Amino acid sequence: MHVRRLELVDVRSYERVAVDFPQGSSVLIGPNGVGKTNLVEALGYIATLTSHRVSVDAPMIRVGAERAVIRCEVVHEGRELLVELEIVAGKANRARLGRSPARRARDIIGALRLVLFAPEDLALVRGEPEQRRRFLDDLLVARQPRLAGVRADYERVLKQRNALLRTAYLARKMGGAKGGDLSTLEVWDYHLAEHGAKLMRARLVLADAIAPHLEESYRLVSAGQGKAMMEYRATTGADELAEALRAARDEEVARGTTLVGPHRDDLLLRLGDLPVKGYASHGESWSFALALRLASYTLLRAEGIEPVLVLDDVFAELDTGRRERLAELVKDAAQVLITCAVEADVPDSLRGARYLVRPGEVERV
Repeated sequence: MHVRRLELVDVRSYERVAVDFPQGSSVLIGPNGVGKTNLVEALGYIATLTSHRVSVDAPMIRVGAERAVIRCEVVHEGRELLVELEIVAGKANRARLGRSPARRARDIIGALRLVLFAPEDLALVRGEPEQRRRFLDDLLVARQPRLAGVRADYERVLKQRNALLRTAYLARKMGGAKGGDLSTLEVWDYHLAEHGAKLMRARLVLADAIAPHLEESYRLVSAGQGKAMMEYRATTGADELAEALRAARDEEVARGTTLVGPHRDDLLLRLGDLPVKGYASHGESWSFALALRLASYTLLRAEGIEPVLVLDDVFAELDTGRRERLAELVKDAAQVLITCAVEADVPDSLRGARYLVRPGEVERV
């Protein structure tokens, strides 16, 4: 799989730009702040319907514009597919596949499989559980696009259930004797347990599948300095989720939020016997974050999926040894897109097609 052409209209800093990419490696070169990351962010958005930089859509739209459009021509096994996504702040995104409207924006998920490593990924090992849950779920969907529906259904039900609990909590706080109408809570419990159990089981299977790839990727990136391990830590078992919801009901009503389910789970990351968070050095944390993305990439490839690999401003954060080891691991990728401020930071084996990025424009040189 590779991206042949990317076109942006009113996306971030670009009024309009189109870039043609070859297979193999491509390097986007330019000083910080000129829009290199905006290009790969758009590709990531096509792949996951989320940005790796922000949690809302509005910043994706160029200041002064009403909507943003991302068009991407993807080539997979000799077949070409045009994927288009229109982003309108405060409204549902609209998508097209092969020039035909998609019923839902999430129907384009799977058209582009992509693994993106960026400086923000340090939050995977140092940040909150939400970051690690998102890592798992994005990889779940890249591996099995149909799970995008399970993920969306769970998030929708969780939002509705939390709204009901919050209303009851506020009613009690204001002095209501019964604390609001909870007659529909059992219905939301049923749906939350149904979708939540599916999501938890899929995460557990994924964690088991990626663990050996993580261990090997960390060994290669760090030159054998430590053993990387992971463990999916759930608030309850998938088969016990419905019962756990019933057991937690009084406390949930008292606190106004859902306290059990996959939205409360975490992915525990360890180096040897110690957790990475709070114990690993800066270099070890970077190596672990990189190993997580490389493990994602190698897992997908092992299962017959050839994802596009994006390395966004990564080499500046790595020492010479890690740069060379990373380059050796990915040099045979079907397509790797690299952004950098200093071309010399990129190992020679990955210096393929070169693009100069200036404010609002991209030129192949």
